[in-house]
Amino acid sequence: MASCFLYKRREFIALLGGAAAAWPLTARAQQRAFPVIGLLSSRSPAVDTPLIAVIRQGLNETGFVEGQNVALDYRSADGQYDRLAGLAADLVRQHVAVIVTIGGDSSALAAKAATATIPIVFAGGSDPIRSGLATSLHRPGGNSTGVSTFIVEMEAKRLGLLRELRPHAMTTAALVNPENISQVETQVNDIQSAARSVGQEITILNASTIGDIDSAFARLVQMRADALSVAADPFFFTRAAQLVVLAARHAIPTLYSRREFAAAGGLMSYGSNINDSYLKGEKPGDLPIQLPTKFELVINLSSAKALALDIPPTLLARADEVIE
Repeated sequence: MASCFLYKRREFIALLGGAAAAWPLTARAQQRAFPVIGLLSSRSPAVDTPLIAVIRQGLNETGFVEGQNVALDYRSADGQYDRLAGLAADLVRQHVAVIVTIGGDSSALAAKAATATIPIVFAGGSDPIRSGLATSLHRPGGNSTGVSTFIVEMEAKRLGLLRELRPHAMTTAALVNPENISQVETQVNDIQSAARSVGQEITILNASTIGDIDSAFARLVQMRADALSVAADPFFFTRAAQLVVLAARHAIPTLYSRREFAAAGGLMSYGSNINDSYLKGEKPGDLPIQLPTKFELVINLSSAKALALDIPPTLLARADEVIE
């Protein structure tokens, strides 16, 4: 369902509609029959397929039909962030009219580095000023704008929720992706700072491949971890099923950044929910970056029962959604 994706249909319509004003001029400049939208993703095609269907439907609702008056050119790094620069450069060589980036700041930064003229619509997980995507939220400047979910900045909050869930936990760990250079340093610093503020020891584990995830859980078992926080990262979203299965198999209470993890059987998630985000204007650099209006806590009681874990009533009372 569309509601399970980062954007809802109306956000896609608004985002692409805001950049559409530049398409006719760009298309004529390149002597094309209709504009081409470049889609640049750090994630896998399997994860992005439903999302691209939402993009197509949103375009249709605004009068753009693929193959008739618009084309899509999709490029996927499949979780290998070092491929993004080459993919972005190729889209620029194809003279696409606009680049829509999918899967976090790494995609957006690659597109920004590749072109200073083609409009870019991004979906970022961190503070866009801190990551270098914008000079300000109200007027980001340059050729890019988009939505920032601020899920990266929620790492400390998620650690606090884990501590509330397991107040007597002796061994807590956080899983991060060292290849996501645009945000991993921020994540680790925030996690460690939050742990120090409450006098808690935390172990940082790295994973950037399928094998790394298996190895990380083997380490968690060896260290008898009481709880795990999975950092916000497009690669981890791609491997949601693997992470949820391993957490259940080894009975490790785990907190995630996206509702989709909890819906897939994960114990808990905490992250932003984009609502009522619309972009208006003509130049991307003049379009305000949209921010989340809601952060939601989702708890899966079936998973808690399987872990023989009692969710504190105070935590349940604050949950925005409880999955039975």
